[in-house]
Amino acid sequence: MMGLPLTRVALRACSRFPPRFLPCFPAMLESLLLQTDLSLVQFAGVAAIIIWAYTIFGLTGFGSSIMAIPLLTQIVPLRTAVPMILLFDIILGTMLGLRNRHNVHTGELKRIVPSVIAGMILGLLLLVYAPERPLLFVLGLFVLLHSGWSLLFKRGFSELNPRLSTPFGLAGGMLTSMFGTGGPVYAIYLAGRLRDPAQLRATTSILVVITAFTRLILFALAGLYVNTAIFVLAAMLVPFAFIGYLIGVWLHKRIAPAKVVRVVWAVLIVAGVGLLVRSVLG
Repeated sequence: MMGLPLTRVALRACSRFPPRFLPCFPAMLESLLLQTDLSLVQFAGVAAIIIWAYTIFGLTGFGSSIMAIPLLTQIVPLRTAVPMILLFDIILGTMLGLRNRHNVHTGELKRIVPSVIAGMILGLLLLVYAPERPLLFVLGLFVLLHSGWSLLFKRGFSELNPRLSTPFGLAGGMLTSMFGTGGPVYAIYLAGRLRDPAQLRATTSILVVITAFTRLILFALAGLYVNTAIFVLAAMLVPFAFIGYLIGVWLHKRIAPAKVVRVVWAVLIVAGVGLLVRSVLG
């Protein structure tokens, strides 16, 4: 914090000489980083994680949280990482959904959303009373085995019974409410209902947005957004989230549909391993 007075002097000088904005940029960056308690190297690491996570999101329509949170929590507190990623999910998920709204399968959304909401309510109760590690372990094992089988042995499209929307919706809603990790469960169900990868991507992203808005209300009521550092860091990182998103969209247009589905299963395998590690290590 010793650099704060010097930073303020530098910023005052910048305000008096607008044409000299670029030389003042380091002082402005230092001022912002002081509010987040991150060094420049740490910020660069966080930015790289955000680009990676939203490249996956732009490509598949989900996976940002499961890709980002385990890495971000090595640098920033969990109570900063989760609410910040939630803001990005709402912004970019809405963009992806609106951009591909003609591909959204409303029938599947109407089928699964009620059970997802019920699952989120149940998840709040479990968050209070149930131990975290066993739940994460069961989820991780299920996602890993199902996704590994689909990637390595499954050939072609295999349709799931629509009645499975209830257990998948409940499980996904519970895990979304508790850990923000319901995306893999939604993706497994929708991948067994929608043959078209474009429909899968668009519908999954809209479902992520619906659950994200619900979580936003819950987080606000819980006071998680009282910390202004979340908004400062989010404002600094949103350009990197957009960069990752655009890379993912670019890749989606250039990768064959069959390969996109395989990417989905590969991401889910990584997610499953991450959940197992998190359940073991805590």
